[in-house]
Amino acid sequence: MSSSVPLKVVLCWHMHQPNYLDRESGNYQLPWTYLHAIKDYVDMAAIIEMTEGARAVVNFAPTLLEQIEDYAAQIKSYLKSGTPLRDPLLAALVSTALPSGEEERVTLIKACLRANPERLIDPYPHFKILADLAHCLDDTPHAVPYISGQYLTDLLVWYHLAWLGETVRRSDKRVKVLMDRERGYSHQERLQLLEIIGELIEGVIPRYRALAEAGKIELSVTPYAHPIIPLLLDINSTHDAMPAAHLPVCSSYPGGEQRVQWHLREGVEVFKRCFGHEPAGCWPSEGAVSSATLEQIAKAGFKWAATGENVLSNSLQKSGIEPGACHHHPFNVAESDIACFFRDDGLSDMIGFTYADWHGDDAVNNMVHHLENIAEACKENENRVVSIILDGENAWEYYPENGYHFLTALYAKLAEHESLELTTFSDVLASGVKSEPLPQMVAGSWVYGSFSTWIGEADKNRGWDLLCDAKKAFDEAVSSGRLAGDELYQAERQMAVCEGSDWFWWFGDYNPADSVRDFDRLFRLQLAELYRIVGATAPEQLTQVISHGTGQPATGGVMRRGSEH
Repeated sequence: MSSSVPLKVVLCWHMHQPNYLDRESGNYQLPWTYLHAIKDYVDMAAIIEMTEGARAVVNFAPTLLEQIEDYAAQIKSYLKSGTPLRDPLLAALVSTALPSGEEERVTLIKACLRANPERLIDPYPHFKILADLAHCLDDTPHAVPYISGQYLTDLLVWYHLAWLGETVRRSDKRVKVLMDRERGYSHQERLQLLEIIGELIEGVIPRYRALAEAGKIELSVTPYAHPIIPLLLDINSTHDAMPAAHLPVCSSYPGGEQRVQWHLREGVEVFKRCFGHEPAGCWPSEGAVSSATLEQIAKAGFKWAATGENVLSNSLQKSGIEPGACHHHPFNVAESDIACFFRDDGLSDMIGFTYADWHGDDAVNNMVHHLENIAEACKENENRVVSIILDGENAWEYYPENGYHFLTALYAKLAEHESLELTTFSDVLASGVKSEPLPQMVAGSWVYGSFSTWIGEADKNRGWDLLCDAKKAFDEAVSSGRLAGDELYQAERQMAVCEGSDWFWWFGDYNPADSVRDFDRLFRLQLAELYRIVGATAPEQLTQVISHGTGQPATGGVMRRGSEH
């Protein structure tokens, strides 16, 4: 008998940036947290606020939440009492003494070009003129000393104006005045732009909390510093999906289970402080799961988790289950009592990598058509649910108007569709949808269903060995009693930052050289800071570059994460 129950559709946006803070200096090394905050996090909230019937799951990495709070506090302190800003790009925006040295000027100019040219530079004629002049300097570097301070000022202003969310440009009259000004920005106008930036960042967390309290979104969380949990628990789980993979010399991460429990516990604490309630769901970092990982997530009190479709395919094959016409429903792994949802890779990647070049209405109609086909193919299954999961920040830089038209139309069309129900993972479970048993789970992630992006290649393995050595130094300092109170607190958090997934993501010659250079340097900086905190001597190896990228330069931000796979 055919089901008349609408196909449940969950849109899940994962908000994540690694920790860019150098704790020793107190300065941020890269600006992507605040730039994504004023563009993507603001727009994602505003579009849900303004669209009737819009619903979504929004997942935050705790280290991102802490950085958002820190940026809001430092901007407020600067505007109130002149406390120095700890982000070089923000500080340059309002500086009364821009750099005069040739090297410093080149660095600043290049920083203001790290954006998608087609979407964030070319649409603004005055920004494009400034960018074209900057590119001319590649052929005439001797002209750099003759660049005026006003040129640098206008370039900084336009860079930040371009990174503002589309909803901000449409609603904030102050922004329109600044854009109409075109050139010759005064110090007072730059201060006003900083005020706008501060207001936007300060409002991010309260806006999402209000949306959750209104029932328009479900908020979920990732383990504290975004580690690859299965590898902390068992590095050899790499071989589940990659039997021939070479592993690091360090064959077992020291005290991995305790570190996983720490990341889960601290992640929940940050989430509760920001949003005022316990999270029901967990998007494990990079959708990286294993049976042992789901067991730890369930022990931490979570009701659901999610991962990639390839993990399901590998697991069904290992369990001897023939893939059927419809596996769009949650599964329950034998070792845990947690419901696990699986990302529809095809539909998620259409949003992430394909629809940006389509007309918004055509893209939405195509997405809905695919969902209608799934609804028909799975009509006998009342437990059917389609999980569309992707980054909530990186894709929109490639869309016209930051994805405004696409997202607004997508929410609206799904909300009004008679055969499709826009919902959340917790509401799916509350509606009585049952999880089917999955006898065995193959350890893997949303990328290829394996861990190849984080381990198994020479540079990535070297990163793991450096991390293992640092963890041993951390353990020795803790067991010796050298750390207590605030020192122990700082060491635990610094250890967590070093365990984050992003460092390993970017190691490898296939990645763009500029991004590899940034993350290689920052990873070694974070490890060195850990050695300093625990009172140990950093090894000489940390002065040596781990990886050299040879891929194409990133066009903006932290690159369109996923497009290099």
